[in-house]
This record gives sequence, structure tokens and C-alpha cells, in this order.
Amino acid sequence: MTAHVSSTAVHRSARFATEVLAPWVWVLTLPFAVAAAATRSLWPTVLWGLVVAVTASVIPMVVIVRGARGGRWDGHHVTNREGRLVPLVVAGGSLAVGIAVLLLGRAPHEMLALAGSMFASLVVSMAITFGLKWKVSLHAAVAFAAVVVGAVVHGPWLLLLAVPAVFVAWSRVELGDHTTAQVLVGSVMGVVVGGGGYALLEVLLRASPN
Repeated sequence: MTAHVSSTAVHRSARFATEVLAPWVWVLTLPFAVAAAATRSLWPTVLWGLVVAVTASVIPMVVIVRGARGGRWDGHHVTNREGRLVPLVVAGGSLAVGIAVLLLGRAPHEMLALAGSMFASLVVSMAITFGLKWKVSLHAAVAFAAVVVGAVVHGPWLLLLAVPAVFVAWSRVELGDHTTAQVLVGSVMGVVVGGGGYALLEVLLRASPN
């Protein structure tokens, strides 16, 4: 009985982490953190944060939830690899529109770097998912990308975000939605492509003429 209760509690903790620390949550909040550091002003933070948050998180998530309700893929986390094509393509197309808006609006280069690193992550995700026909953990990828971006933008103290990132990575394995290898590869992808991509683009865009 005690073992059953303990197992149930662990499962509930994993489910909580998977939902509360889902990719759309990180992608919804991170743009405002970056915009705040880039603009140091309320309304520009809201404006540029919304552009990236809406096109990278809200619009793709609306499509994903509607598709899940219609049975087009396996739930709102799209755990079946084959079902990820439409969500990833929609996310890429929506984010491309967001990047165009950032360019036309002369957004801070940090916002372009963030959107560009997100787009690069989507491209790599599609290459792994459909080129290699392998299911990488996007929960882990997005979480660890946010850790690196947060540390680059606001300082090393934000490496503390690695704690919830590890928590959500563990949850994916605990729930049986990913293997340990898929979570580890997702984590590395997040650090290198998402986080490293942001750092590289930020330096390049800062150095480029306006």
C-alpha cells in the first residue's frame, strides 16, 4: 500500500512537471525576460515580448491543442513522432512571421537573436524527427535552451533554472514518453542550438551595422 502511494505521488510529480514546465510555457515567458534586458522599458518589453511569445508559443499551441482534440496526434504534447510534422511546420511558419515583424519594426538585436535561435532549434528538431526518424525530447531541449539564454542575458545566477530543467527532463522519462537517451540528446540540443545559437547570433547581430 505504501509503495503504491509512493509510486502514485512520483507519477503525479512527473505529470505536474511535464505540464507546468512544458515547452510552450518556457517559450511564452522567455521573450519577456530577454526583452526586459534589451529595452529596460515597460512598453517595448511588452511589445517585443508579445511578438515572439505569440508567434513562437501561442499560435503553435492553439494549433496543437485543436489537433489533439480532433485526434490528429497523440495529445497536446504530441508524444507520437509521426504526429509532429504539422506542429513543427506551423511553429516554423508562425515564427518566421514573427521574425519578419521584428525586422520590419527594428526590434532590438537580442530579440532577433532569440527568435533566430528558436527557428534554428525547430529546423534541427525536424531534421532529427523526420530525417533521422528519431524522437528527441522537446521538453528537455526547450528547457535547457532557456537555462543558457537566461544565463547569457541576466547572468550566471540564472543557471539555477537548471533545477526545473532537470525536473522536467526526468518527468518525461518517468512518464514513459521518452527514453533517457532522447532526453539527453534533447538537453544537449537545447544547450548547443538554442542557448549557443542565441549567444552566437547576439554577438553577430550586435556587431553588424544597423
